[in-house]
Amino acid sequence: MRRAIELAKKGEGFTNPNPMVGAVIVKDGRIIGEGYHERYGGFHAERNALKNAVEPVCGADMYVTLEPCSHHGKQPPCCEAVGDAGIKNVYIGSDDPNPLVSGKGIEYLKSCGVNVRTNILKDECDAINKIFFHYITTKTPYTIMKAGMTIDGKCATRTGNSKWITNELSREDVHKTRRRVAGIMVGINTVLEDNPMLNCRLENPKNPIRIICDSKLRIPLDCNIVKTANEIPTIIATVSGDIEKTKQLENLGIDIIRTTGERVNLKALMQELGQRGIDSVLLEGGNTLNASMLEAGLVNKLEIYIAPKIIGGANSKPVVGGEGVALVKDAYMFSSPKVTMFGEDIKIEYERE
Repeated sequence: MRRAIELAKKGEGFTNPNPMVGAVIVKDGRIIGEGYHERYGGFHAERNALKNAVEPVCGADMYVTLEPCSHHGKQPPCCEAVGDAGIKNVYIGSDDPNPLVSGKGIEYLKSCGVNVRTNILKDECDAINKIFFHYITTKTPYTIMKAGMTIDGKCATRTGNSKWITNELSREDVHKTRRRVAGIMVGINTVLEDNPMLNCRLENPKNPIRIICDSKLRIPLDCNIVKTANEIPTIIATVSGDIEKTKQLENLGIDIIRTTGERVNLKALMQELGQRGIDSVLLEGGNTLNASMLEAGLVNKLEIYIAPKIIGGANSKPVVGGEGVALVKDAYMFSSPKVTMFGEDIKIEYERE
């Protein structure tokens, strides 16, 4: 099963909004076939493992990280392929919470005479698909708030300078997250101040869909985001009724989402993104948007990079802006800390309680 988990992770960033899944076929104590879900729309792990088998699989065992699917989507049901192949025993890691599958794949396999055991390394298998489990049950994106900050919690100096707070290793890790998620979101102030590309700068990149929260439609037509909108899918969320600028942006390849209210309704936006199949969003600032997302209860995870530096100053920028809570007991709570070192930088990950 651990080998199946290793295989599943190879699909990271390319299967959204489907889960990452790995499968291993064992016969007489030997691995005779293995596969994983390589990309959205392609063969699932079980079919790839069967296809890659080097000898007949009849009577063999299969280890799969997630319950085999039982419905027709981009591919036919995997449980049918496994049952038809004559697999004798199937060992499953995670149950599938998708209502179209949940329990049905297991029942089908049993009806074919296959012996099924579940919850094999369940916690480890569940851990690789937190995004999928959240998305399939809520139909909204799993949102990761990323921030790079100094020891004293600052993300920029009083002049707005922020390059670079964290080191190259930390910044490379951020790009790995960009490759993993379906979307990346920033506020208009980040665009105006930094003129970013918001792309993935790794080998074998997969650029996330760029989502800009721009209530008044202030985005410049000559900024990097707009100039590359035909190359990287881009969404602007707004409440502006500026028809002329909307047409200009749409003609340049940008998709416009409007919400009601004086500012972008973040809950409505996340629901719309979920309906578009965007299962995960990396929130990359700035501190006004961070505050609004926390206040709306839309942050599922924190990924905080802390550099061994102190900026100081009452007017330097904190990671989270806004007014903040009045009482400590009302603070936004996170749990399950995980700590990773990148040189002298510290990365801390927390899950929302």
